[in-house]
Amino acid sequence: MAAVELSLWLLSFIVVAGLLGIVVYQLMCLSDLEFDYINPFDSSSSINKFVVPEFVLQASLCVLYLVTGYYGLFLLNLPVVYYHARLYMNKRHLVDVTEIFNLLGYEKKYRLMKLGFYLILFFIVIYKLVVAAVLLILEYDTGPDLDM
Repeated sequence: MAAVELSLWLLSFIVVAGLLGIVVYQLMCLSDLEFDYINPFDSSSSINKFVVPEFVLQASLCVLYLVTGYYGLFLLNLPVVYYHARLYMNKRHLVDVTEIFNLLGYEKKYRLMKLGFYLILFFIVIYKLVVAAVLLILEYDTGPDLDM
């Protein structure tokens, strides 16, 4: 059972690390645009390339927590998934190349808030991963109880 827990937290660690990477990449694209290292078209296309995969990863992580019975983490992720779904359904999830300079401050703040959320989730997952690894080691160390 501890091996399954460890697998779950390893998968969660990989997904959350991927989400962190996506948000940091988007922030770098916005910073490059702000300092005029990249043009608006390239910046918005680079950001938009990762928006839907980020939404899918976040939703799959939320479903994973629901299926495995981690309802606290599911409820923690549910508002973010709901917000992403609303953005997608209202077709406001992509960065518009013509409005990117006007919305640059908003887009950076939005992604910084997501970065903060993903960092909190990252530390929770690391804690759970370490606990699962220690429990697996202790379970392996003691071995099965053989009463004959």
